Amino acid sequence: MALQWMILAYVVAAEAAIALLLTLPSPKLLRSRIVSLVSLIVQPCVFIVPFAAFQLLDIYWKNEHRLMCTGEVCTASERDRYEKSTYKAQRNVILCAAACLLYWCIYRICKYNKQIESLEEVEKRYKKI
Repeated sequence: MALQWMILAYVVAAEAAIALLLTLPSPKLLRSRIVSLVSLIVQPCVFIVPFAAFQLLDIYWKNEHRLMCTGEVCTASERDRYEKSTYKAQRNVILCAAACLLYWCIYRICKYNKQIESLEEVEKRYKKI
């Protein structure tokens, strides 16, 4: 069960690194090459959105069907285990949300950079006329 969260954590770390790389100032030629490379990678990596959504549904289902441990019946170890699983679920929700948000940010950054490049081309053509 922990493998899927480890994969998601690595994907979020890679997305954060890519987003940082895209937002760092760089020369135009290098930036255009980076954006074109990332644009090629972004399209096939859309799988992360349904994967994260499925994980969110799994967390929701487990939360709805979890045994409650709030009364006097629970021992201290059961209460600790219940709280630990709640904290893990909250962490995993944040991880899923971060994966989707970072994917969207990378997609929009690439799209904005491509639009800027096309507008610069149009500007060059108008200057030649």
